[in-house]
Amino acid sequence: MATKPTTRAPAAAVAKRSRDAEATQRAILDAAVVVFARSGYDAAGTREIAREAGVDPRLITRYFGSKERLFGLAVEETYRHPLTMSPGHTRAAAEALLTDAPLSQSQGLLLTLRSAANERAAEIMRGHLETHFQRQLADELPGDEPVARAALLISVCAGVQLMRNVLGNRSLQAETTETLVSRLTAALDAIACPPPS
Repeated sequence: MATKPTTRAPAAAVAKRSRDAEATQRAILDAAVVVFARSGYDAAGTREIAREAGVDPRLITRYFGSKERLFGLAVEETYRHPLTMSPGHTRAAAEALLTDAPLSQSQGLLLTLRSAANERAAEIMRGHLETHFQRQLADELPGDEPVARAALLISVCAGVQLMRNVLGNRSLQAETTETLVSRLTAALDAIACPPPS
């Protein structure tokens, strides 16, 4: 009995499909960040995300499994480049906080604010912050209670970003002065640096 010869796709075709799949996943993730930042976890739907990405909604399930998993990856994406607020870096952090935030930081803050009312979304965001940014920052802080102080630094950062970049506080949006940067640096130093013995 003759067997039908098996045909394999050429290596170039396999590589192209792999690149296409990666590009599609990237487009979906980028769209998810935009949609979750715009609508929040509860109001964002996979159809809206697919429309933003320009893909079939079924591809979200295929590549990411669920909206919850996609949200977790969107959180990782938007929290990817946090400010360094450890001793020796507080002035640079203060300057960054008092200038226009990069789009990714603004989206991360909006995603956080608009999704925090959902208990599961809040748990995902809290878990990511605590196990990544807060833990990493705490490891760089000398002195007692580094984890709690890291949480305080993140809270100050989020508060300044909220007031300046989301609510548009005019005093914080005015031209950044040396005095303002120095005061914020001192506030960050008060938390980041251990008191003199």
